[in-house]
Amino acid sequence: MTETTARPIETVLVANRGEIARRVVSACRAAGLRSVAVHTDLDVASLHVAEADDAVRVGSYLDVAEVVAAAVASGADAVHPGYGFLSENAGFARAVQEAGLVFVGPSPEVIELMGRKDRARDVAERAGVPVTPRHDVDDVPPDAYPVLVKAAAGGGGKGMHVVRRPEDLAGAVATARREAASSFGDDTLLVEAYVEGGRHVEVQVFGDTHGTVVHLFERDCSAQRRHQKVVEEAPAPDLDPALRDLLHRSSVALCEEVGYVGAGTVEFLVAGAPGDQTAYFLEMNTRLQVEHPVTEQVTGLDLVQWQLDVAAGRPLPLTQDEITCTGHAVEVRVYAEDPYTGFLPQAGHVLDARWGGQQGHEVHAAIEGEAHVSSAYDPMLAKLVAHGPDRDAAIDTLLDVVDGSAVEGIATNLGWVRRLVDSAPFRSGEVHTGWLDAYEGPLLARPDVAPEALRAAALLLGEPEDTSPFGRGDGWRSAGPPNPLVVHVAEPDGTTHAVTVDRGHEHADATARGRRVWATWQGQTWVLEQADAMRRTLSAAAGDADVVAPMPGSVVALDVEVGDVVVEGQRLGAVEAMKMELALVAPHAGTVTHVGATVGDQVAMGHVVVHVEESA
Repeated sequence: MTETTARPIETVLVANRGEIARRVVSACRAAGLRSVAVHTDLDVASLHVAEADDAVRVGSYLDVAEVVAAAVASGADAVHPGYGFLSENAGFARAVQEAGLVFVGPSPEVIELMGRKDRARDVAERAGVPVTPRHDVDDVPPDAYPVLVKAAAGGGGKGMHVVRRPEDLAGAVATARREAASSFGDDTLLVEAYVEGGRHVEVQVFGDTHGTVVHLFERDCSAQRRHQKVVEEAPAPDLDPALRDLLHRSSVALCEEVGYVGAGTVEFLVAGAPGDQTAYFLEMNTRLQVEHPVTEQVTGLDLVQWQLDVAAGRPLPLTQDEITCTGHAVEVRVYAEDPYTGFLPQAGHVLDARWGGQQGHEVHAAIEGEAHVSSAYDPMLAKLVAHGPDRDAAIDTLLDVVDGSAVEGIATNLGWVRRLVDSAPFRSGEVHTGWLDAYEGPLLARPDVAPEALRAAALLLGEPEDTSPFGRGDGWRSAGPPNPLVVHVAEPDGTTHAVTVDRGHEHADATARGRRVWATWQGQTWVLEQADAMRRTLSAAAGDADVVAPMPGSVVALDVEVGDVVVEGQRLGAVEAMKMELALVAPHAGTVTHVGATVGDQVAMGHVVVHVEESA
């Protein structure tokens, strides 16, 4: 939106789903605006649909014509794209405006310019912002490695790969092109020098239609796995004051260079230790970020409300001098993934999702209670946010929030991310953008089952089916003190624990379904059941030589044929699921004797894609 006159907005269509749509719907309600949700068939029973004032079905969240038609049919004055999906799609912004509606975001021209990493880099150079060396995709000098291959369009870590050796470049480029084309419809790539050990620091910016641009301080998002953010915090710790000021000024200058309107984020890579730090421009996100709540916590401002005000042509409510930063805030992303099997995405039936905490925290969740998590969308389930007077206090509050939360029925990273933020490396500020990908320590080991979880399972599994006084399982005896009730609790691998039922000791939250219990302690959930000597332990359905689809998804690459000789760990192909490309690798050296799919096939979890007969 570029005009400077105010334009009243009464109804907003939210072109997104999950916690993103819920956040925008909540802001609309607080502003007295009518909200309209869109949903696919998979999301018809979702919370964002229930909470909006109205809802319209669409076949896909990415269908520009269908979403714009839904906005017009619903009587909306404006469309809020959320973050992700079409939020940085210039064609969508243009289609919204051509339909006579207000797009809550920058103009299509600015999205096209700044939403692409290659063009944004050129603007940054003109504005005097430092940038990293760039190379042609087909002509990377041998002494330039390591380099970062990334999609020129879009963000979110999609289509981004670190390449350390010349012989790995072709494979990384091919994978990045596929991911970029799938996620953004554009396979243009950018190759830049990769800065080892750098920190990801981003500046929140806001511009209005009256020519004013301000910053709302910065965030640190260095805790990343495969370029996907896991933990975010504000302000960024341990920044040199002069560098912090440079980042703020550079970000505002960049936005003034292009006449930026709305919420945006300018991202930098900060290298070096405090006292000797330098920064390099990474990219600009022409939208609100997933991690915006930490900025809201330290500034006390509602950034979605600011977006709605700016879209209606109103000036920014505060000047730069009036925007303050108080205390510290930390946010963790809760993903449906198993950290102890290579962060494999998960999908399926959630028996119960509950979120807890104390004063000074926020929860932004896509699901609550019983729900279904589909493999069709991003695996993020929620964001947990905590604020405190300083960084340690914010982390401690966040731990309380996690401890009051549980997702039972499918695996998540909730317990793992709690261990991460409470670890010595994170608390001391050692975590950089490559730290998690290189990490091989105890954080990646599945924790032993907690005594509190065993006690919770024993309590539930020890409940008798006969609820009469004669069926009580409390060990009561007429001639003496009660006998202790011992329940034999088994883990999935067959490990058995003899647990005395004791209601007086602390125990985990738990959910039972039949003879199986999901018990959660400090965010970590264990699946336990009553031991049965006649029951065989679970075993893998596929043989050791079978390479199977780890999730329901689409086969996007097959690198081998029957008869090929392979080595252990060699990439055999890839399956795309939950917007992630999952590599299929050889379990041992041998010969490919079976290929059970072709590129483009939709395969079920456990489908045998390749069989590798082990070498004699």
